[in-house]
Amino acid sequence: MDYKAIVLAAGQGKRMNAGFNKQLIKLNAIPLIVHSLRLFEQDTCCKGIILVVSEEERETMQHLVQSFTLKKIEQIVIGGKERQDSVYAALEAMEPPTIVLIHDGARPFVSQKVIHAVAAEAAKQGGAIAAVPVKDTIKKVTEGTVCETVQRTQLWAAQTPQGFQYDLIVNAHQQARAANALGTDDASLLERQGKRVAIVESDYLNIKLTTAEDLLFAETIIRTKENREHDSNRTRV
Repeated sequence: MDYKAIVLAAGQGKRMNAGFNKQLIKLNAIPLIVHSLRLFEQDTCCKGIILVVSEEERETMQHLVQSFTLKKIEQIVIGGKERQDSVYAALEAMEPPTIVLIHDGARPFVSQKVIHAVAAEAAKQGGAIAAVPVKDTIKKVTEGTVCETVQRTQLWAAQTPQGFQYDLIVNAHQQARAANALGTDDASLLERQGKRVAIVESDYLNIKLTTAEDLLFAETIIRTKENREHDSNRTRV
């Protein structure tokens, strides 16, 4: 299923405590945002990418796009105050596709299989998100005291990409803006309209790099993938 992608890289990621935008942190000598953009650059189903950045880092991001020969970047758009504002700015800027995938630049490990499944489900259902079942026991807490243990059988942790039929997600954003409603993710804007959002089961490697500890997991994932590729090449030889 062909699609276009919006990749969000305008947030500062203050919880990373890096002193600069976490999207520029290097993993295996390559900036985090480049890892994420390559997910779509190398996918033949992706027909274009809108990259959303902050005003202060536009030149830096433009340089990265050129340095790493990312040819599918159609536009670099300046983000807004909230994530929701950034997505809407990108939606308005792009040549309307049938399907649009919205992805956090800080998730560099989503598989092509999941990307394709989200796009396909979005085409059929209108909206779809990557997600994984919650593994931990979830406690509801009030004033520092557990008041309920939540049944986790129906709980899923939302990830990205989140995919939508273009007209549906634009309308959902417009209605939310008119009502001054702020959603926690793009799927929640369709949910507030009573529309269906399908779940695509992802995997637990599709982590969002948020804290310094997450970088340790990221380096491990990269080393594991490199070792697998090395072993595979050695077997073929």
